[in-house]
Amino acid sequence: MQRFFVSVLIVFIVVMASCRDAKRYHDTVEDKRQLTSEALKDIDEFQKKLNADFRNPEVSPLPDRYRKDFMGLEFFEPDTNFRVWARLEYTPEAIPFLMPTNTDRESEEQVFAIAHFTLEGRPFSLEIYQTLELLDDPGFEDYLFLPFLDATNGEETYSGGRYIDLRIPEGDSLLIDFNKAYNPYCVYNKSYSCPLVPRANTLDIPVRAGVKDFKMGK
Repeated sequence: MQRFFVSVLIVFIVVMASCRDAKRYHDTVEDKRQLTSEALKDIDEFQKKLNADFRNPEVSPLPDRYRKDFMGLEFFEPDTNFRVWARLEYTPEAIPFLMPTNTDRESEEQVFAIAHFTLEGRPFSLEIYQTLELLDDPGFEDYLFLPFLDATNGEETYSGGRYIDLRIPEGDSLLIDFNKAYNPYCVYNKSYSCPLVPRANTLDIPVRAGVKDFKMGK
């Protein structure tokens, strides 16, 4: 009889452990689904705002003759694999420099940090810049600028690369969402002066996320 009760107790313990493992797995799956849902919502809001800005004559880079027929920007399908957490290597001693643009103007920039991250199983590093002339502008005190090139440039995306807007984080990690990559405004209007992406910020893989190339009249 004692042996029977011992056997029942062992079975009970095994069943309870399995239930706990199943609950833990269920919670993990639900957490991931919630995070993915929130990320997709964030990307969708970014796309809607960008399109709204392009329709707004107050802030749109589009010339009037193109804006009136503007149907919306073309984006890659949202892909949460292109949302990566980067470790920041701060560079407080970096010397300010003049970044060339597509015009005679030069933009005074400083390397704020180097972002180290993994994308598609490979390690990458990109320089993140602080635009010094914006430091005194309200709302831009913590603005950071991430321009980059990738293997889609010249085919699916603008040949000169794309930009991502960031904000200074509190710690030494930063979320970089390539789904929020957008084209320089000079793609839409030649009267804009746009910083040229430094070759150091080249990713040798295709980043199929964010805004695609733009053709006038589309």
